[in-house]
Amino acid sequence: MKTKRFAIYWMLASAFAVGAAASAEELASVIAEPSTMASSASFDAVVEAVRQTVVAAQVSGTVVQIEVHAGDVVRAGQVLLRIDARAADQSVIASDAQVQAAQASLDVATQEFERQQQLYQKNYISQAALERAQAQFQATQAQVSAQLAQAAVARTQSGFFVVKAPYAGVVAEVPVSVGDMALPGRALLTLYDPTDLRVTAAVPQSAIGALGAGATPRIEIPGLAADRTGISPTRSQVLPTVDPGTHTVQVRMDLPHKMTKVVPGMFARVWLPVARPSAGVRPSEAAALGAPIVVPSRAVVRRAEMTGLYVLDNNGRPLLRQVRLGQELDDHVEVLAGLAAGERVALEPQSAARVR
Repeated sequence: MKTKRFAIYWMLASAFAVGAAASAEELASVIAEPSTMASSASFDAVVEAVRQTVVAAQVSGTVVQIEVHAGDVVRAGQVLLRIDARAADQSVIASDAQVQAAQASLDVATQEFERQQQLYQKNYISQAALERAQAQFQATQAQVSAQLAQAAVARTQSGFFVVKAPYAGVVAEVPVSVGDMALPGRALLTLYDPTDLRVTAAVPQSAIGALGAGATPRIEIPGLAADRTGISPTRSQVLPTVDPGTHTVQVRMDLPHKMTKVVPGMFARVWLPVARPSAGVRPSEAAALGAPIVVPSRAVVRRAEMTGLYVLDNNGRPLLRQVRLGQELDDHVEVLAGLAAGERVALEPQSAARVR
């Protein structure tokens, strides 16, 4: 009885395996190719601040007070940080004392020179004596000027111990703590202006020509809860250099003034117009023109936070692969990452999921 039951189980398992193999062979699929319909292509970008400053120390000393924290909004001229300035204050006092002493010496030299002039006019002293008095007066006068300059330098340096905001903005980072040693050139905090932002993307040389043809690009910021698409840049700039390693060009696009909820570092996409490849163009040539890879929308698998496609391997077996999608094109969708041109994609995800 057990032998007969085992034989029945074996026959059912064999039939299931044969059916699965047949399903894998008969699975409907399509080859992923660059689109001949799309007129724009997307490129990964990042949000940057047009004006971002790393405020560094100009003098040495211990950080004794920090007035702000990361995320604080500050106004121009606001005190951000203080460095121990006791030695600098004493230097200012000493310089002021030296100026007073030099000024007193100048007063004495001035009076002495005036007396020598009066005596010379009455022929009581020689020309040489008058010249010596004049030289002494000029030397004392120069000494006073030097002391005044040194005092001004000391007062200017004492101002470096109080770090102030160069402009109104947002504090992005404060990498120091109270008690840390500030040294010339060491970063104390980072400040950026939130009213002027831009996005920067690395664009292949093959796709950069359309930007200079007068077409309007578009910016997308997926991190925004609303109004994340259809952002038109106020100004576009293509840097005049090309990265020799990746053969890409940096493209900068200014965002509209005072955009809320946008901060530096956010992920963005730049949509640029590309040349429309003809229907007879080969996939490799269409990809070189910047045309995105497209697949039928019904082939996409969405499971919670995962978006994927069943891609057939060399043996024709479907394997689920996570991908990143772009814009919809009629009944097709762009695949921005995770799929290469020429790979075969299963058209029926439910049927592909049953293949083992």
